[in-house]
Amino acid sequence: MDMWLKILSAVALGAMLVMLLPRAKQALAASPVATPGDWRAVVVPLVAIIAFVAVLMAIV
Repeated sequence: MDMWLKILSAVALGAMLVMLLPRAKQALAASPVATPGDWRAVVVPLVAIIAFVAVLMAIV
């Protein structure tokens, strides 16, 4: 029974990839180009989260 579960999981994963890849290509083609200011909007919260986790680890 364990082998059938692995086969079914692999088939489901393959079907999901087949369904999602065309939509991902379409989303990438329709997305706007990032500017330097956009990257700062990603980096600042990411650094804040990393610093917060580092502080929590230092407390423990």
